[in-house]
Amino acid sequence: MSLALPENKIPILRYAVMTGLLAVALLPPALAETPTQQQPKAVALVKLAPPHIADIPNDDKGKQILLGRRLLADTKKLLPNNVGAALNCDSCHLNGGNVPFASPYLGMSVNYPRDNPRAGRPVTLEERVNGCLLRSMNGKSLPLDSPEMKAMIVYFNWLSAGLPRNAKVEGAGIGKVDNNLVPDPVHGKELYEAKCAECHGTNGEGLKNARNEFVFPPLWGDESFNIGAGMARTYTAAAFIKNNMPIAYGLNAPLGQGGALSDQEAVDVAEYFTHQPRPDFPAKVKDWPNGGKPKDTRY
Repeated sequence: MSLALPENKIPILRYAVMTGLLAVALLPPALAETPTQQQPKAVALVKLAPPHIADIPNDDKGKQILLGRRLLADTKKLLPNNVGAALNCDSCHLNGGNVPFASPYLGMSVNYPRDNPRAGRPVTLEERVNGCLLRSMNGKSLPLDSPEMKAMIVYFNWLSAGLPRNAKVEGAGIGKVDNNLVPDPVHGKELYEAKCAECHGTNGEGLKNARNEFVFPPLWGDESFNIGAGMARTYTAAAFIKNNMPIAYGLNAPLGQGGALSDQEAVDVAEYFTHQPRPDFPAKVKDWPNGGKPKDTRY
């Protein structure tokens, strides 16, 4: 039996094929492409330009925003039962969280919940705050419904008001250094003594003023962050050091921060001070449940 179409049917077939191709061509890109071909959604790039404190409203919400700001700046004093280390949130989130590559606060609210490989699941912003209290502050978590937790979240929300979901802020995070660089802790000790000890102490004990208040935080010892903190990792600490230390060294706005060390020097000094004695973090056994633990983890 022949499968050839009668000649009088061929024009109809041609029309059907061409119409179908035209319909596909006119589909919106998201429908025309297969799932593997779909382009990722564009992420808005936002300048690091948080609102001014003077713009906080003069009402009950404004009082809550100000409390959140104070808690981040004076965490040790205002949360003595939750902070074991001699540190404040602003010890790492410099200048009120307004310094590029010093973990600025702007944009945090629109980027959480987000995946956290260390936890092995997505975490909320409240969980992220408690993670800092437990690790960087070597302390205890806050109840999620506590006035202090709510105040910090309201402050973060106020900073990021109007930003699109998943907005990428210029200078977000702490930057990166090449984690293939081989650390030299002996050279790191020399660098620390030459460039860091003046502020953070010969033995990493930090520097206090006449009122016995820390001006520069301790980098190791019982009053510093524990081994579960991100800053206890060599390459994480190196990125922060490269971009932010020392303060008032050069002309980088707003604090004259960073620019004193090369990537290799930052890695060397980070390897030295992160491996000095510091508190343990017993809950570390639960970290990276799905694997992928970074090579510079202290445990």
